[in-house]
Amino acid sequence: MERINLKQYRQMVSYILDYKKMNGKMPEYVIVEDYKISKKEYIDMIERVNKFILEMRRHPRTVDIESFPEDDLDL
Repeated sequence: MERINLKQYRQMVSYILDYKKMNGKMPEYVIVEDYKISKKEYIDMIERVNKFILEMRRHPRTVDIESFPEDDLDL
């Protein structure tokens, strides 16, 4: 799985927030559709989605699980 849809993303964020309320810390990982997403990856996903919403004024249809640094892209 390389990306998740908006519904899966919202469910993931909801789970993370509920977990934090109950345990006082964020989970080390979450599982979406049998795919394990690390804390580092899901924090990065949330930051990228928030940036997208601010810039584009809409929600993305899908969210890539792993980000790709601009330095590593062939432009």
